[in-house]
Amino acid sequence: MHRELFASLTPALLWQHFATLCAIPRPSRSEAALRAHIAAWARGRGLAIEQDEGGNLLIRKPATPGMADRAGIVLQGHLDMVAQKNAATVHNFHTDPIRPRIVDGWVYATGTTLGADNGIGVAAALAVLEDDSLAHGPLEVLLTVDEEAGMSGARALKPGWLKGELLLNLDTEDWGEFYLGCAGGVDVILQRNLISQPMPSGHVAVEFAVTGLRGGHSGVDIHLERGNAIQLLARVLQVADERYGARLVELSGGSLRNALPREAFALIAVPACDIPLLDALCAEFTAAFRAELAGVDEGVSVSVRPAAAGIALSATDSRLVINLLQALPHGVRRWSQAVPGVVETSNNLGVVKVEAKKLHIDLMVRSLTEAGMQALAGSIAALARLSGCSCELTGAYPGWAPRPESRALALLQSAYRQAYGDDAAVKVIHAGLECGLIGAAYPQLEMVSFGPTIRNAHSPDEGVEIASVARFWELLTAALAAAPQAKS
Repeated sequence: MHRELFASLTPALLWQHFATLCAIPRPSRSEAALRAHIAAWARGRGLAIEQDEGGNLLIRKPATPGMADRAGIVLQGHLDMVAQKNAATVHNFHTDPIRPRIVDGWVYATGTTLGADNGIGVAAALAVLEDDSLAHGPLEVLLTVDEEAGMSGARALKPGWLKGELLLNLDTEDWGEFYLGCAGGVDVILQRNLISQPMPSGHVAVEFAVTGLRGGHSGVDIHLERGNAIQLLARVLQVADERYGARLVELSGGSLRNALPREAFALIAVPACDIPLLDALCAEFTAAFRAELAGVDEGVSVSVRPAAAGIALSATDSRLVINLLQALPHGVRRWSQAVPGVVETSNNLGVVKVEAKKLHIDLMVRSLTEAGMQALAGSIAALARLSGCSCELTGAYPGWAPRPESRALALLQSAYRQAYGDDAAVKVIHAGLECGLIGAAYPQLEMVSFGPTIRNAHSPDEGVEIASVARFWELLTAALAAAPQAKS
C-alpha cells in the first residue's frame, strides 16, 4: 500500500525505503524489527554489516572504481521515531504501520507522527547503498537507535569503529541550511509522594481537558511560543479551586520530554451544586486562551465531562501541584548573543502524571552553553526543593561545537553552489543532534548536518515537503561524487 502511494515520487529508491520504514513500527527503544530487516536486506546485497553493543548498525560499501583514494564518508541517521498521536486516534506504535498520505506536495501521516524525522535521512542512506550507479569513495552508513528518547545508541558508540574522515548527519529539517553545531541537553525529573483522602462530602468527579494545541519539537519549535497544555490546564484548575474549592484527583499531560505538550487532562472533585457552572468556565478559558495564542495555537479548547472517583488529593497537596505546574519554567530562557537569532537556553515542561498518590514531572533543558544548562536546571531544582519534590538530573549530552573550517561543510557548500549559484545558510540548531556524542568518541571526524524541509516534527502534524526531498537527494549524491582526497 505504501509503495503504491509513493510510486510516482522521486527519487524512487529513497521513497521505496521510506515506505518500508512506515510499514515497520519503530518507536524509540523498539527498533529491533527494523534493524533486523535492514541487516537482512544489506546482507542480501553483499554489504558488510556490524552491530555494536548499543544496538547501532554499521553498513560498509566499498568505493566505486577510481575513487578508492577519496576521503571516507559516513552517512548517519537514527532508526527510531517519536510516537505521538492525538487522544482520539486509535494507533499502537508497537504494532501498527504508519498510514502516510500526500496533500498538496507534502507527505503526512494519518492522525500520528510521520517519522520523516529521521526516516527520510535513513531512507536516503539506504538508497545510496542500493544505487550502484552513484559515484562515491569508501562509504559507511551508521544507523543509531534511541535518539529521540535518550541518545543511548550514540552514547554507546565505541572509538575505533568508524573509519571515515567526514560525517554527514542527515537529521535536520530546513532545506537550504547546513548545521555546524547544536545545543546540549539534560533531562530533569521531579517526583513527590502525595496525600489522598476520601472524596469530600457533596463532591462529584469531572474531567477537564485542554486539547487542540499544535505541539511540536521542544528544540526546533520552542521559540514559536505555542501553548503548553499542562500549564494552560493548571491555570484552569487554579480558578476552579478558587471559585469552587476543586480538588485534584489525577492529572495527565504531555507524552514525551522532548515534545511540546498538546493535550492535558485532569480528574477533579467539585461540589455537585457547582457542576452547572463548569461549562461556562470552560467557555471562558477557551476564549481567553484563543485570544492569548492567536496566530500561534488558536485551535485550543477547554472542555469538561462527567467522571468517577472515590478519592481526591488533600487540599494542600492539590494546591501544591497546581501552583508548581504554573511556576515551573517553560519556553525560551535566553537568546544567544554569540549566534544571533538562535535560542541559547530553554526548558520544556514535557510530561506530568498525578496518579496513585504520586507526582511525576519530566522536563528537558537545552542550552548552547554548559553554564546556561546548569543555571536553568538549578532553578528547577530549587523549585523542587521548595515544593518538597525530589529532583534528578539525568541523560545529559554535550553540545556540538562549530568547526567552520570543516571539509564536510566545504564539500556540501561547493555542491550547493554549483547547483544553485549561491551558498547555503550555515547555522547552529537549538535541537539536540547526535553529532556532539559522536564527536566525543571521534574528535577527528569533520561533520555537518542537513536535510529536507520537515515541519511540526514530534507532533501529529508532522509533514515533509516532497520537492525538498528531491533536492536533498541531488545534493547528497553530488557531494558523494565530489568527495575530497583522503588525508592519508
